[in-house]
Amino acid sequence: MQIPVEAVTATALIEVVRISGLPAGPGVPYPGRTVGHWVGDAVADVLARIGELPGSEQHRCGFSPGWGIRAYDDSLNADLVLLEAAFCFSCHEVRMRGIVVPPALTTQFFDADAPESQALLARFRSVAS
Repeated sequence: MQIPVEAVTATALIEVVRISGLPAGPGVPYPGRTVGHWVGDAVADVLARIGELPGSEQHRCGFSPGWGIRAYDDSLNADLVLLEAAFCFSCHEVRMRGIVVPPALTTQFFDADAPESQALLARFRSVAS
């Protein structure tokens, strides 16, 4: 998967979100409960893991993401999300938006069954426990 370099270099905090639905409109965050935060070395580790997710073909499920992240720079301004990524482990799709996300990276596909993807899913689940 491709992550904008600016997100990798500027992220100071990642919110982990248990997504509960689709956004109400364009530019609106995915609704859901923030279940945890990652800072410091965990930020770099998670972004590296996401960047290493192997690609996949599109699968159809209607896009029903269960997990997401929101990445912020050190200003922690909620209105300036560097990167929001919503992961659907059923259709192998990631949808991204944010101030550093170019249009070419807004929709990507990953192999949800790959060990890297399953490790990321386990990490999401562990922070929510």
